[in-house]
Amino acid sequence: MAIERIGPRLSARLTYLLKRVLVDLEDLHAEHLAPVGVSGRELGVLLLLDGPDATSQQQAAGRLGVDRTTMVGLVDGLEAKGLVARRADAEDRRRNVLALTDAGYEALARALRASDEAERQLLTELDDDESAQLRTLLARLAWNRSEP
Repeated sequence: MAIERIGPRLSARLTYLLKRVLVDLEDLHAEHLAPVGVSGRELGVLLLLDGPDATSQQQAAGRLGVDRTTMVGLVDGLEAKGLVARRADAEDRRRNVLALTDAGYEALARALRASDEAERQLLTELDDDESAQLRTLLARLAWNRSEP
């Protein structure tokens, strides 16, 4: 969409620009992740669970910034696909933790390649230095605002 069609006031608003880029990235992710069989949100869960610490469903929801109902749906979907398993915590048998299955690790590797390609396509107008700078600036804004 050309700037002329929406006008200079709207095209200069950060909210509009961020939303527009997010929609484009979500569309690219949907296209590239479809062959892997996961969504962008599911990829976020897989990435979180690939960390070294055991994570409960409630902890995962908090870290991802989603409500409990949404998290249940995401985990149920990943579990149905055989990518995630709920297991009793070795240190606290009353608590269940989420873990990637072997298929989950394989899907994560494929999904990361697909996600990287989606991001490359989105950032095609930027050179490597500009892409790195954009990530740095967004990370600075994200992490300075999201933690209490």
